Amino acid sequence: MENKERKIMVAVDESEESMYALSWCISNLISDTKTNNKLVLLYVKPPPAVFSDAAGYIFSTEAIAAMEKYSTELADSVMERAKVIFNNLNATNINIERVIGIGDPKNVICKAVQKLEAHTLVMGSHGYGFIKRALLGSVSDHCAKYAKCPVVIVRQP
Repeated sequence: MENKERKIMVAVDESEESMYALSWCISNLISDTKTNNKLVLLYVKPPPAVFSDAAGYIFSTEAIAAMEKYSTELADSVMERAKVIFNNLNATNINIERVIGIGDPKNVICKAVQKLEAHTLVMGSHGYGFIKRALLGSVSDHCAKYAKCPVVIVRQP
């Protein structure tokens, strides 16, 4: 019988909550070495800089390039933090795919789940209260409703 690959996607960002969710995922979902698991790390960068601000001033190409550079460095930093977690958990034998998306995180994550055919999506919870979640919106709530696979939302103790 063929051992089919199981894709587990973890949405990561700069937060401690997402790194905790990654650690939880490795310890609880991927620790079974008999299963052929692939871990997909998804980081979502903000959309490209708008060329003018609210007052109508146009940003220079240098300012736009600096914002893009910072965004890329941030993505690299998040992936490096993830690598440290793998090493700390002796999870160096995990098959890992790193994916960087661009846009609104809730939409990019749901589309990536479908496109990459993830079997499970793991996300951290920032633990916002009702009011803050209502005002800011919750990426994990959105994904729990619209992602085309089971969603595990991990809350840091």
